[in-house]
Amino acid sequence: MRAIVQSGYGGTDRLRVAEVPDPVPGQGDVLLRVLATSLNGSDRENLAGTPFYARSTNGLRRPRDPVPGSDVAGVVVTVGAEVTEFAPGDEVFGELRGYRGGLAELVATPPDLLARRPAGLSAVEAAAIPQAGCIGLRAVDGVGAGDRVLVNGAGGSGGGFVVGLAKHRGAHVTAVDHGSKAEFLRALGADETVAYEAEEWTTHRGRYDLVVDLVGYRSPFRVNAALAPGGAYRLIGGHTRVLLATLAAGPVLRLFGRRRVGVLVVPQSRATLEQVTALVTEGAVAPVVDSVVPLDEAPAAFARLGSGQTRGKVVVDIAGDG
Repeated sequence: MRAIVQSGYGGTDRLRVAEVPDPVPGQGDVLLRVLATSLNGSDRENLAGTPFYARSTNGLRRPRDPVPGSDVAGVVVTVGAEVTEFAPGDEVFGELRGYRGGLAELVATPPDLLARRPAGLSAVEAAAIPQAGCIGLRAVDGVGAGDRVLVNGAGGSGGGFVVGLAKHRGAHVTAVDHGSKAEFLRALGADETVAYEAEEWTTHRGRYDLVVDLVGYRSPFRVNAALAPGGAYRLIGGHTRVLLATLAAGPVLRLFGRRRVGVLVVPQSRATLEQVTALVTEGAVAPVVDSVVPLDEAPAAFARLGSGQTRGKVVVDIAGDG
């Protein structure tokens, strides 16, 4: 089968299209013919090997599984003897364990993180949901009508779901990204936009009930200043030093400032995927697709993802169905 192979940690020069052996499913696995795979910030981290935690499950010197990609939509080809919930021909989507293996024509995986693809949802749309949608749903937990929510990195691969779900819950949303994305962010539903190159949102003292940070590089003490009393800061991704500082500072800031500052960990979960997908099918929120590219152009898609220019998810059309 054809797949994207990653030779080591680094830039897109570590990626190439190659012929590799077909995966052999175990007794508890399903074998999928992959139709589409979307790229996430975690895929970029797993390519670069930074922050360092990206290597913790993949391998310290090079990835144990050379095929990147975690969010897939596909069709079941075969099932192992222990699998009873899916059958050949079923259209499914979801995340792959270990966040690897999706940029290939076939992948073998346990079925516990897969869900049935709803009628009317294309493979490209379905592939754009899993990680971004689950992060978005967890990130806006507890948000209600009238809450003031700021989303930093709102125009990237994961921001669309955070903005859309916060608006669905009645929040007033401020979206932060490059100024060139302002119109796009308003189309997502943002009430206000902040161009990060022109304005520093942490100077908005005491303004926000919730800050969701998808690209954290600020000190937790700086972001704490932007929170209203009782507000929360949820860091999704960023530099290792910021993650560690946020973990360390959180208890102190909560004790003395009545503000909750911490790192949001989002476990892989079929239940959460099904919950956010139900909101998609109801029309409450929609996956936002930046572009769709063929498998041969996946390395260039990684480069676009890393450039910060994306407006939503980049999806790789594995099957060539468009």
